[in-house]
Amino acid sequence: MAPQSSPGSPPSAAEVLRARYEGRLPARLEDLAGPVHGRVELPLHVAWSGLRAYDLDRPRQRMSLYRTVLAEGQRDDVVALLNRELLISQWPALRTLVSRHIRAVWEDAFHELARRTAAA
Repeated sequence: MAPQSSPGSPPSAAEVLRARYEGRLPARLEDLAGPVHGRVELPLHVAWSGLRAYDLDRPRQRMSLYRTVLAEGQRDDVVALLNRELLISQWPALRTLVSRHIRAVWEDAFHELARRTAAA
């Protein structure tokens, strides 16, 4: 859990980032209904620089897509583009590729991800 700023003081950068990523979380992992196979093209507001099209059947591209969506996607993007089973299976490696704020928010909200990491 992130430390909280004292009343009346501006929030820390960590608190701002944590709140931003918490606001993007799905209500439950079961809501993640994204594709499992094939080509996915990210919208410009998610992939505003660099690669926008990913092949989910190529593990490195799939990992890159998930990293990008977790970092830049809004809640609707997360739900539409990520798949529950793929997220859980990739989480032990994926968690090392995202920021500590993203990792903490997702693992705090979904203990299944933290358990998956401990089991790996």
